[in-house]
Amino acid sequence: MTTSDAKPAGDVENVDIVRIMEMIPHRYPMLMIDRIVQMAANSTATGVKNVTANEAYFQGHFPERPIMPGVMIIESMAQTAAVLVVHTLGADAEGKLVYFMSIDNARFRRPVVPGDAMLVKVTMLRRRGPVWKFASVARVDDEVVAEATFAAMILDE
Repeated sequence: MTTSDAKPAGDVENVDIVRIMEMIPHRYPMLMIDRIVQMAANSTATGVKNVTANEAYFQGHFPERPIMPGVMIIESMAQTAAVLVVHTLGADAEGKLVYFMSIDNARFRRPVVPGDAMLVKVTMLRRRGPVWKFASVARVDDEVVAEATFAAMILDE
């Protein structure tokens, strides 16, 4: 069985970047997660974003003091959730687009900078048809850097 033929399972660890790119359509420079270190269908996923000085957005945000834009942190949360959605739904969902519908209660606690390894945990709150709702917390060194609740829809295109 190849990784593409894998069926959704309960708990999964260590999903690498190649498998992530099979599951979601994002590519550099918009691929905001490097690895999934924990995932349980219909429940939670934890992604890792290794923040480097080579990120395209640091050219303008800000050249003298590089700080990861908050929208990119939120995007890393959404991509982690999209991988969880695909894992939950199985191979037929691979490569489908997952669109934001709402972002609520976004809070940014401290800057994320080059050299940080950001852990992004998403928890599924509910699912109604193609609409999914998640809570997410991003941490660096066990310190909360951001949190948000958001809804997304998977499109059957």
